[in-house]
Amino acid sequence: MAELKDVKGVGPKSLSLLNKININTIEDLVTHYPFRYDILERNDLAKVEDGEKIVIDGKVESVPILMRFKAGLNKMNFRLVTASGVVGVSIFNRAFLKSQLLVGTGITVIGKLDKTKNVITASDIKLGVLSNKIKIEPVYHCTSGLTSKNMSTYINMALLVYGKDIPDYIPQEYVEKYNFLNKKTALNIIHNPSTSEKLKEVTIRLKYEELFEFMFKINYLKEQNKKEKNGLERKINREELNKFIEKIPYELTGDQKKAVDEIITDLEAPHRMNRLLQGDVGSGKTIVSFIGMYANSLCGYQSALMAPTEILAMQHYLNLQKFLEETDVKIALLTGSTAKKDKQKIYSGLKDGSINMVIGTHALIQDEVEYNNLGLVITDEQHRFGVHQRANLQNKGVKPDVLYMSATPIPRTYALTIFGDMDVSTIKERPKGRQKIDTYVKKNSEIKDVLEMMYKELKENHQVYVIAPLIEESDNSDLTTVCQLRDQMKLAFGERYKIDIVHGKMANAAKDMIMEQFKNNEVHILISTTVVEVGVDVPNATTMVIFDADRFGLSTLHQLRGRVGRGTSKSQCILISDSDAKRLKIMENEDDGFVISEEDFKLRGHGDLFGTRQSGDMSFKIANIRSDYKILLQAKKDSKEYLLNKDTDNDDLKKKLIASITEA
Repeated sequence: MAELKDVKGVGPKSLSLLNKININTIEDLVTHYPFRYDILERNDLAKVEDGEKIVIDGKVESVPILMRFKAGLNKMNFRLVTASGVVGVSIFNRAFLKSQLLVGTGITVIGKLDKTKNVITASDIKLGVLSNKIKIEPVYHCTSGLTSKNMSTYINMALLVYGKDIPDYIPQEYVEKYNFLNKKTALNIIHNPSTSEKLKEVTIRLKYEELFEFMFKINYLKEQNKKEKNGLERKINREELNKFIEKIPYELTGDQKKAVDEIITDLEAPHRMNRLLQGDVGSGKTIVSFIGMYANSLCGYQSALMAPTEILAMQHYLNLQKFLEETDVKIALLTGSTAKKDKQKIYSGLKDGSINMVIGTHALIQDEVEYNNLGLVITDEQHRFGVHQRANLQNKGVKPDVLYMSATPIPRTYALTIFGDMDVSTIKERPKGRQKIDTYVKKNSEIKDVLEMMYKELKENHQVYVIAPLIEESDNSDLTTVCQLRDQMKLAFGERYKIDIVHGKMANAAKDMIMEQFKNNEVHILISTTVVEVGVDVPNATTMVIFDADRFGLSTLHQLRGRVGRGTSKSQCILISDSDAKRLKIMENEDDGFVISEEDFKLRGHGDLFGTRQSGDMSFKIANIRSDYKILLQAKKDSKEYLLNKDTDNDDLKKKLIASITEA
């Protein structure tokens, strides 16, 4: 196909502007879809009320009179003959149009009608009359120096000359099955729709194509993983494994047992495990991962568990140590703050195989770390690690099985795409004895009530988390800051109780030290940003207070709420906000993380479930995995059917789709 610079009208300057918004090829250009449409529906002068919006076409009847008031302000007046009468038109700051508004010129005017003066104050004037009663105009995302009109011109020129060369990613059998228009026609219609019905028809077709291509790639990766039989084949001693499980001081829930079975089946299978273990806050994912590590060690392989923070790694290490007390398994903790001489011993033990399991932070993927026979890699809170960090850890082993853990429950819609090439184990059941956390939404004017609720818990020798969204004041924000809150809490409680702060800008060592003091009840009120969202268990903490709660997604609020209620005492979460009360009320009534994440998904879309858009996250040009879920499911089914159909193995399209994956 020709290059973008070959499109008529695209010079060096416009090429640079197009590149700036990631349009680098002709295919990029013609699939740069409108983000909305302006629907111009011709009105009748007699039927439009005073002050209402009007869209009307006609011919210029009088020479426009231009008046200049001061620098940067001008006004133009003229008369327009329409099918329903003559009307005056005034428009501000469009002096450049005067030379084009010749008497007899057909134009379309958009503006507001002053019925008493019979004048339209125009917001826009478009050259040309409406050929139909309704005109649908595309509006594009652009950049400074590039208008929506420019974009439309370039796209239509590219379609005119190169339209037949644009690749179509839907196999012919599905084009016929769903009676889809061909790609060139569909693109012409979406950029120049004549009716809303036609627009809807081609939009569905183009969404299906985008999702078909995406799901084909996901299905291909999944099938390749199973087909390659490049995993470590194990025969796990079930008797020994059951003895280990029986020594756990509580009975596993049904969901935990099911997840264990799925992981053991994967470990014994000839292909590499690529599984996501997701569960609600406190649902008991960690013990499931420990069972997987023990099963792996029974076959003589090493396991590595990577946690996002040192304090969480330490917590996992201490917990796993307890479970392994009566076994011969040797376990190590490796973090950035591990003493140098201890690090050397651990490096040596991992290399010669005398250390069976290692728990740590990103220190596990440093160049100095070599494993003897790494068989299982687990990443906890996997979304907090970059893709490259995760891949680096996997590549430490020859072909280790991989288990990802996430305490951020992900709706099926999202899991199907972002984790589409993985198998998913889900734990929804709460362990026995896990209490519901009472949640209250309070206004800032009710702060006295909140302080009394906190004081009541502090008197019981319980501890309190206080969350603020910012670290320090900024000129353009009045959000409550960590430092402000510390000062306010000291005024209320400072004489009696120890108050401290943690936030993301602190050094890890300082942060971990304060978290350790909080865990040991040496700090009674911990003021923090969301760094505590995934953190150490403090069973004595019974109250979570979140200021400016409207600034957080529901999933994040649920994660924060999950920091309390980890002991035997009744716990509470208080959300303070003067706005968005309806959304926050969901938190008062709902404690199922999966239901909450579905609500979050509806309210905020898929890009921000984890607080920030993930690098390497999928992004669609026209499809939306929430609103187009039915199309997504059909595309998933069809793409898998097409992939597994041997009769299509010689299709050029199939070869092209596979090549795009293997070359990526």
